Amino acid sequence: MSNTLLTTLSRERLRQGYESGFWQDQTIYMIAAARARTSPDAPAIRDARRRVTIGALVAAANRLSADLRAAGLRRGQRVAAWLPSRVEVAVALLACSRDGLVLCPSLHRDHTVAEVAELLERMRAAALIAEPGHGADADRHDIFAAARGLPAIRRVIRLEKASGDGLWPEEGAPNDAPPVPDPDGVVYLAFTSGTTGRPKGVLHSDNTLLGNARAIVADWHLGGEDVIATLSPLSHNLGFGSMVIALLCGAELVIHDLPRGRSLLDRLVETDTSYLVGVPTHAIDLLAELRARGMTALGRVRGFRVSGAAVPRAVVAGLLEHGVTPQSGYGMTEASSHHYTLPGDPPERMAETSGRCCPGYEVRVFSPDNPEQALAPGEVGQIGGRGSSLMLGYFDEQGATEDSFNAQGWFMTGDLGWVDEAGYIRITGRKKDVIIRGGHNIFPAKIETLAMQHPAVLRAVALPVPDERLGEKVCLAVQLRPGMAAEAEEILLHLDAAGLSKYDQPEYFLALPEIPLTPGGKVLKRAVAAWLEAGELHPRPVRLPARA
Repeated sequence: MSNTLLTTLSRERLRQGYESGFWQDQTIYMIAAARARTSPDAPAIRDARRRVTIGALVAAANRLSADLRAAGLRRGQRVAAWLPSRVEVAVALLACSRDGLVLCPSLHRDHTVAEVAELLERMRAAALIAEPGHGADADRHDIFAAARGLPAIRRVIRLEKASGDGLWPEEGAPNDAPPVPDPDGVVYLAFTSGTTGRPKGVLHSDNTLLGNARAIVADWHLGGEDVIATLSPLSHNLGFGSMVIALLCGAELVIHDLPRGRSLLDRLVETDTSYLVGVPTHAIDLLAELRARGMTALGRVRGFRVSGAAVPRAVVAGLLEHGVTPQSGYGMTEASSHHYTLPGDPPERMAETSGRCCPGYEVRVFSPDNPEQALAPGEVGQIGGRGSSLMLGYFDEQGATEDSFNAQGWFMTGDLGWVDEAGYIRITGRKKDVIIRGGHNIFPAKIETLAMQHPAVLRAVALPVPDERLGEKVCLAVQLRPGMAAEAEEILLHLDAAGLSKYDQPEYFLALPEIPLTPGGKVLKRAVAAWLEAGELHPRPVRLPARA
């Protein structure tokens, strides 16, 4: 059956992609299967317990493919994976790439069961693969029971925690069906969010994923002798993209699944990691451990992709001091890691910019008020982009897809910045209202909406508070109703009971006598932000109390 998903893919887009050379005639599965035939014993992926060869990985993907076919899944249907970072995420990706299915792994640890169930229903998932106990409230709610009640679900797979060296699925019927040789069909559905925090489903094909991976592999000289460690979860686009890069170039991927308290530095040296992917918080922690132990090098690591937030100058200097070249970058789920610095760039560019466009992608800056008006180099405006790694639209969101592009086909990112004469980009702000805590996106609108459902809260704003290690933390400021009282801890418990993930909870609190309004009656958040930035307000640290 042909793919029934609606996308923005056009004849012109296909022509441009293939003429650029960054789109080719192979799916991710086809690339992995070809390597499995020639080098079946080459290491492909490892977690804390298992080291899996490419031959074993492809064989497991074939078994999962047969299982999903037997359940009646057809091309274009969605397979949801709510899993921690483990090797089976790669199994699911290859099985979906093999059969023209769409994998959605962007169901995160900080999601609640209710949130995941809602996403399953929205995407009309035909299969769910999940690990018991994974999720923000898995101790209180059951995703398996919730999934079985959804009308589109055909297969629910309960994947227990890995306890040995086996690779799931360990058994299965032989799969004689030929792979689907279409790298332009949708293979990846990743949920991101806009200013309201309502998730939007980003659609990618094998080729839009591989287009960016091919550029990074060439620019950073990655190959079969490399070991790539991702400190970002595989449910996040940064970690997922690292997996695609490793499958493309034949490198081994090391998954970050260490228990709390174990040394990351030792893990990187033990695995012979040569290229690292993470966020500034990871770099800060690694540098602290290196210095505490008096070490002058980070094993074989020669490159470190640092994404999610600006890289502090001291971090750039510290990495270089230890023989590691930082790769400062800018990207997003909709277009992958399309901006980055190069190994030969001077340190000031690594610290002051987010790099320049990778081959196959281009960026232009537009007026914040008029997305059709391009600005000159050096002028600050909204960043627009297009190229081989750009998504194929938002799943089941015609309006959101249309609104994200200007008339010339440039994707409007919602981020503000400027590009210098040499093509290097500086990010100056966000049109989107989002707080980034250690690379994790937290959406103030949801916190504010839930806070104002508390009977004592009249107005609420959630704001970022700078944090040296994590970048930002959430501060909740409230104005209470006249004659009513509520302690911070009571409001945090209310947020928890209302369904806010524990990973999104405020860590600072302010009770204000008044939160001003605009003439139109909306909360004037920028006024509170200005007071906070000027040091006129002093939020106190808070923490969600343990449930009784």
